Amino acid sequence: AGFIKSPLSQKRLTQDSVELYCEAIGSPIPEIQWWFEGNDPNETYAQLWDGARQDRVKINATYNLHSTSTVYIANLSVDDSGMYECRASNDPDRNHLSKSPKVKWIRSQANVFVIERPNIIALVSVSSGKLILSCNMTAPHASIEGHEWMRGDKVLQKDTESSAFTSYTIEGKMEEHSGVYDCVYKTNPIVKGQVNISVAPQVVAYKKSEHGNEGDTGVLTCKSPSFPPVTTWTWYKNDREPIINGSGRYIIKSGENKTELRILKLNIEEDTGDYHCNATNTFGFGGAVVNLRVRSRLAALWPFLGIVAEVLVLVTIIFIYEKRRKPDEVLDGKKG
Repeated sequence: AGFIKSPLSQKRLTQDSVELYCEAIGSPIPEIQWWFEGNDPNETYAQLWDGARQDRVKINATYNLHSTSTVYIANLSVDDSGMYECRASNDPDRNHLSKSPKVKWIRSQANVFVIERPNIIALVSVSSGKLILSCNMTAPHASIEGHEWMRGDKVLQKDTESSAFTSYTIEGKMEEHSGVYDCVYKTNPIVKGQVNISVAPQVVAYKKSEHGNEGDTGVLTCKSPSFPPVTTWTWYKNDREPIINGSGRYIIKSGENKTELRILKLNIEEDTGDYHCNATNTFGFGGAVVNLRVRSRLAALWPFLGIVAEVLVLVTIIFIYEKRRKPDEVLDGKKG
């Protein structure tokens, strides 16, 4: 037996992807093949293979106890619309060029409709200390049953209006709310637009002042939560030449939104001072300053030594007091 476990009819937009899953059971374990027939009346079934359609088709199959196969098609176009057929057979002559197989191929089908993606105009405007994000779908392809505004997985606003225009208002400055926002149209299939609030890096130091002991490793950290991500991080010490990763005792680890400077074997005279972390993205640059103070290794012992000194002074005072105290002049039962 063979069957497709994916929905038998699917709607997709151009540039989207689709995945179909097929499973077959039999003894011996059957082979699974994928075939396609387009919507053109003159078109006939043609077999699909891994890497077809300019490497947009990916086929994965496993044969363990039973057969499973998945066909994945990326960057869909209207020409990808049609009937996709999963065929399974375990007849030894199933692929023979002249012999007819004794067992017929078992078939299961799924129809895929690829619809032209509508155009969405996305805008960001500033008015009276507010950010207004808007999307306008210029060519709706299906009835709209509502909208959602999202940032990542978080839903910010939703409604049930059927308008092609939708907006979302944010209180505050662009620098405080930079990021990627999605306007979602509840249609079949769902249509999404993207609105970007882009600013220069807003760099903040994890700690404005860091302390380290002589001989230990010092760690200075800066972050930039703004969008777009940082493309280049640069560290300076006291506005001198840039610190080069791996030079001397410096190790720099940087990502899109975070950078870390490690200084090995801290030295009081050489490493104390201000460190500047500068970030650059496609919209500009920003920076922050971290002050590093290096303490002597004995600094941690001073509180303990102070307590010891206080105890010694107290014991000395008690000892002197006991020595100078006058003995009793008359003892019980005796005369001097």
